[in-house]
Amino acid sequence: MGAGRAFLELDLRTAEFDYDLPRRLIAQRPLAERSASRMLVVDRRAGDWHDSRVAELPDWLRQGDCLVVNDTRVIPARLVGRRVGQGGEPGGSAEVLLLEPDGESKGDWRALVRPGRRLRPGSAVVVAGTRIRVGERLGDGVRRIRFETGPAFRVDRFAGDHGEVPLPPYIRREVDESDKERYQTAFARRPGSVAAPTAGLHFDGALLRRLQTHGVGLAKITLHVGLGTFRPVGTERVEDHRMHSERFEVTPEAAEAIGAAGRIVAVGTTCVRTLETVAARGGGSVSAMYGDTDLFIRPGHEFLAVDGLLTNFHLPRSTLLMLVAAFAGKDLVLAAYAHAVREDYRFYSYGDCMLVL
Repeated sequence: MGAGRAFLELDLRTAEFDYDLPRRLIAQRPLAERSASRMLVVDRRAGDWHDSRVAELPDWLRQGDCLVVNDTRVIPARLVGRRVGQGGEPGGSAEVLLLEPDGESKGDWRALVRPGRRLRPGSAVVVAGTRIRVGERLGDGVRRIRFETGPAFRVDRFAGDHGEVPLPPYIRREVDESDKERYQTAFARRPGSVAAPTAGLHFDGALLRRLQTHGVGLAKITLHVGLGTFRPVGTERVEDHRMHSERFEVTPEAAEAIGAAGRIVAVGTTCVRTLETVAARGGGSVSAMYGDTDLFIRPGHEFLAVDGLLTNFHLPRSTLLMLVAAFAGKDLVLAAYAHAVREDYRFYSYGDCMLVL
């Protein structure tokens, strides 16, 4: 645990965070209008919930509240090419999913590769004529890779020209042109994520103007979504799971806005993890800071910064569901999820959301 982090360790099992979800409720495409999604409003104190809409969000907030959003931008991190063996022999199709830079060299990255068993260390993937050498295994399926190019080569530009938006595997269709814009939030400006902070996908210009008129503030912070956010929990005991580190930043301007807020309402679990990390390291208050966090928020966590949460519906047994359960209570959250299933809410990245107050 990090210094200053309050935590009551509970003996929880991953199976306690399971629930049944019909496949038909997994949203395969976004709605035409961002703010048209449904929103289940969960009242932690009363222990109940209300069916609402994202467009009605200003009605559930107070003047002086501050919405904290993640301004990370999803990079086109999925590179599709062909395998090349250690001896140069051609192979079948292959994919590289860029995660984060690795070390000082601009061409060295950490990535997931597929098919992992056939891409042994020393083999390569060729994408648009560029050879990507596959290196050692780093654990949890992560590999070290190297773009074999000249010093002027830039991975971000190459991915922008030849990469695809890495939609989650539960979206069972091909990426199309609309995903390039629709899988980015209205706040996206700092490239670095391999998945969208999906709660932010519900905001559009009209909703933001209404929130401003209502006296609700807005603060932008950054957490670049990597393997730590979407890596599944593979342990029987919740506390045995370990998160991967992800990069974050809270600017002085954001810290000032947050410090002046009545209530801090985090838009998405990424903002919760960032705010709670910063508050734990800063003696309970949110100040300007940047660094890495591997904070795993689960039931037993004592929240220091966050008063409300807007979040999508998450996968069973996931760290994201555990975070929401830590904030609102496991029994209440699972009961609210059961209601959402009965009422045909749309789940996951392109789905509906819940507001927890």
